[in-house]
Amino acid sequence: MKRLSITSWIFIGMAAGIAFGFLLPDWTKAATAAQTPAVLVIAKVFLRLIKSIIAPLIFATLVAGIAGAGSVKAMGRIGLKAIVYFELATTIALVVGLAAVNIVQPGQGVKLDQAKETKKTEPLSFEKTMEHTFPQSVVEAMANGEVLQIVVFAFLFGTACSAIGAKAKPVVDLCQSIADVMFRYTRYVMYLAPLGVGAAMAYTVGNYGWSVLLSLVKLVLALYGALIVFVIVVLGASLLIARVPVRAFLKAVREPAIIGFSTTSSEAALPLALENMERFGVPKHIVGFVLPAGYSLNLTGSTLYQALGAIFIAQAAGMHLSIGTQLLLMLTLMLTSKGAAGVTGSSIVVLAGTISMFGLPAVGISVLMGADRLLDMARTAVNVIGNCVATAVVARWEGVEFKTPESRELQEAARL
Repeated sequence: MKRLSITSWIFIGMAAGIAFGFLLPDWTKAATAAQTPAVLVIAKVFLRLIKSIIAPLIFATLVAGIAGAGSVKAMGRIGLKAIVYFELATTIALVVGLAAVNIVQPGQGVKLDQAKETKKTEPLSFEKTMEHTFPQSVVEAMANGEVLQIVVFAFLFGTACSAIGAKAKPVVDLCQSIADVMFRYTRYVMYLAPLGVGAAMAYTVGNYGWSVLLSLVKLVLALYGALIVFVIVVLGASLLIARVPVRAFLKAVREPAIIGFSTTSSEAALPLALENMERFGVPKHIVGFVLPAGYSLNLTGSTLYQALGAIFIAQAAGMHLSIGTQLLLMLTLMLTSKGAAGVTGSSIVVLAGTISMFGLPAVGISVLMGADRLLDMARTAVNVIGNCVATAVVARWEGVEFKTPESRELQEAARL
């Protein structure tokens, strides 16, 4: 008998959770107000394990990626162009996500009990948000799960490592080893995903019933529709404006995107994406810098999802967010999304940290977890496609012509 993949087991866990919630709803509810249902405990344990991955993985991957890119002076021009493109693409992704969730309104009709989860706090001002961006202690930031502060520290630390060159090689090698270990650690944690997702689905269905399932269907359709529009209109336009051969590009990106979709891991698709984009004609020094950097700075699919998911939770909680608040939320997500590592489960963790800043109920994350696997498959595929588009666009910006293999060899020789 063929072994089932982790994806198959997660779908089995979702189905089992739905059945459990419908058939035994009382088992998903606490006997007293002071108790926590067992299924919710299981879901929270899984979420805590995911959170334990984020800080070391973000720090290690960002430092290794920035410092391993080469001389700061040599890579400065390419890095600046890549960052400009990353910021433009992720901003548009946020706008598309906000537009989709405001038009479809998938959270309408869902009633979340936020009395025990949400504290009455003053909304953070722009000044407070900016101040909160920078860490006073990286250890404190990691302990508290302050994703954005970890990203800021890692950027500065990685830049410093790159600036001093060979002296920082042991540190950079250590960070790369830590990243490799954390990727394996992530694989171990994901073995618990079927149980964690099933428990979250059972709690959701047992406590909220059909209305939540209907809203989750609306949420999935809204996300898939928004991602399709983003890929065709935004990423397609980027290729056409940069005069990248679309048919050859689609052939190069097809397999990495399928791997990302089926495994829900951008990291799993990275080796093949690097190989295919180099074969497509992107020079080694560009693809080796832009593609890995995009895994922290250009997760357009995850960014779009985070905007959509945050407003979904607000709608489900009956909280009206003004346009100004939504714009501030968009700005915060634009910054915090840079810390979403290209591994399974990180987007929902970053979203959980961001919504707490705006007083949105944390119980909404449990609702999202019920359909997160379906959501993650689509946004991961778009993350992979978006980063491949970024490498091609930056290469064209650098004057690379995607022609025959012979002309590319001459071009590389001339560059050397």
